[in-house]
Amino acid sequence: MQVDETLVGGITKGKGRGYRDNKTIVVGMIEESGDAIAKVVPDVKKRTLHPVIEEHVEKGTHVETDELSSYGGLAEKGYTHGVVNHSAGEYVAADGTNVNAVENFWKHLKAAIRSTHISVSPQHLEKYVKEFEFRFNRRMRPETMLDELLTRFPEWKKS
Repeated sequence: MQVDETLVGGITKGKGRGYRDNKTIVVGMIEESGDAIAKVVPDVKKRTLHPVIEEHVEKGTHVETDELSSYGGLAEKGYTHGVVNHSAGEYVAADGTNVNAVENFWKHLKAAIRSTHISVSPQHLEKYVKEFEFRFNRRMRPETMLDELLTRFPEWKKS
């Protein structure tokens, strides 16, 4: 299971003071099967990320992350944990650990927002993220997308 976080939106660029201002944080997880889970979170602190991982990832799973310190302690919670060190220019660790699949998910999510939606307000980003997750997880069987979507809503009744 690959886990990573990204910043979406805002106009502040670079890595200087305040570069996260006006940006919304999204954490994502991708299984080896290719299915993704993504969720808007308020910050990248351990107390925020660990519960999200514990909610969606079965204990005993091998979790691959980047070197963000908030991911520390996953081994104590029952996971095996591999780390890729992007700060050292590493994209795949010597043991094969990487977060390339989830970073690919971010690339496509951001491209969809830029091209289709132009921009998304932070208050509605979760809905767009979940819609993209739904389509991404069905990319290999697009013929089932409409039927699956329609079965998720209760029958609309005229008043």
